[in-house]
Amino acid sequence: MNTSLRRHLIASVIGLATAALSPALLAQTVAPIKAVASFSILGDLVRQVGGDRVAVEVLVGPGSDAHVFQPTPSQARLVGQAQIVFSNGLGFEGWMSRLLGTAGYKGRHVVASRGIQAIHTEEAGEKPHAGHQHEETDPHAWQSVPNAMVYVGNIVKGLCEADATGCASYRRNAVAYNAQLKALDTDIRATWAVIPATQRKIITSHDAFGYYAHAYGVKFLAPQGVNTDSEASAKGVAQLVRQIKKEQIKALFVESISDPRLIAQIGRETGVKPAGELFSDSLSDAQGPAASYVAMMRANTTALTQAIQGH
Repeated sequence: MNTSLRRHLIASVIGLATAALSPALLAQTVAPIKAVASFSILGDLVRQVGGDRVAVEVLVGPGSDAHVFQPTPSQARLVGQAQIVFSNGLGFEGWMSRLLGTAGYKGRHVVASRGIQAIHTEEAGEKPHAGHQHEETDPHAWQSVPNAMVYVGNIVKGLCEADATGCASYRRNAVAYNAQLKALDTDIRATWAVIPATQRKIITSHDAFGYYAHAYGVKFLAPQGVNTDSEASAKGVAQLVRQIKKEQIKALFVESISDPRLIAQIGRETGVKPAGELFSDSLSDAQGPAASYVAMMRANTTALTQAIQGH
């Protein structure tokens, strides 16, 4: 076989092998987009949309409280090296603008809650016993599954702008994930449907479930406001204790990010035993019951409804 023919055959084999590579395999050779998400719940949503094309780092990890978070110098460097940063917005990360400035970040910043109709404390029907009488924006919009689907849309848009070649992949991932979220929303509504509206009353550590309340017809009361950095007043706690006794509320929960002592005190004064732990602002670790957003919403709904039903 002459040299020219041998070269031709080798080139043909290489061409066929390259053509046989799937788009997924080719995509793996591309360096992933460096993304930073402000807290664990948002980080999970970004991972669901981004898939293998996006490497997501989370600033406020599982079990930590974003309300009182203080960024470290290493986290500022992480943000400075990112290609895209995702935050919740609605005042949730009061430290974010300062962090972006410290990091010298000039890249794309996506506010995941953009377009959501915010709830304010007065709209949520709060009373003075919540410990703050002025109007505050509730930032916990992810507690409504339809809102989480808005987050997904904003994440897709941000990733497509940062990585146009991966846009089709992000959109496919979002379609598949939104199907999961629609099923989740349907299941939550069905779970609550068997419980009379008058019995749907819950006590939690801080006021993190206003969007869940609006979406699924549940009443939440809390000694602290929408920010865990606020203090519950003695007068407010006393009034809440009276209300629990008067309305015979039986579902009392501590949150995974909160100091349990205040809820324990309320439990002692009302004779209501805390029913367990809810996940409000943070996922659990990988071995816990709320390792993803979908798992968190299912775990919370199961815990809430079982407590009301006395299970």
